[in-house]
Amino acid sequence: MSWQGKTVGYAITGSHCTFEEVMPVIQRFVNEGAKVIPIISNTVLTTDTRFGTSHSWQKQLKDITGNDIISTIVEAEPLGPSKMLDVLVIAPLTGNSMSKLAHAMTDSPVLMAAKAQLRNGGPLLLAVSTNDGLGLNAANIAKLLVAKNIFFVPFGQDNPFKKPNSLVANMELIPEAAYEAMQGRQLQPMIVERKTP
Repeated sequence: MSWQGKTVGYAITGSHCTFEEVMPVIQRFVNEGAKVIPIISNTVLTTDTRFGTSHSWQKQLKDITGNDIISTIVEAEPLGPSKMLDVLVIAPLTGNSMSKLAHAMTDSPVLMAAKAQLRNGGPLLLAVSTNDGLGLNAANIAKLLVAKNIFFVPFGQDNPFKKPNSLVANMELIPEAAYEAMQGRQLQPMIVERKTP
């Protein structure tokens, strides 16, 4: 599929263990012609973990996309009036940010970008990565599943025996799911089996 002439907003929240998995996806969008606008949450902006430093992840994002990172609410707000995004992807989407999105809270650049995208009636694609997707966050997933213009990257249990409530999207399917979302369609099947450890 060609992404030539399309602008993809690519937002990342603090599921740090998933960052390495999504960087090749962002590169794929760029390789296939998309302009990618990177957006990060406050956690990504400020937190170093055993999976890498905030600075190193930000450098990768800038190097891959060639664009400055949107890292404040003030920087994200103009995405609404400008109507610049053909699709907004949030991948990975933590349970924390998902809960806030489901309850219309806007306290981070990523959530402001989501609000801006939905304001315009544009497609918003979510790639969940949360340890409580089948726990307390199941209600939030259900709420977002029926919301207009919100779509999901197919997801499944990543470790059903050690972490039975955990759900993670198949990040390799992000470009296909984004393409379908731009057509107003949910990529199917939405619930998929994931390889387990």
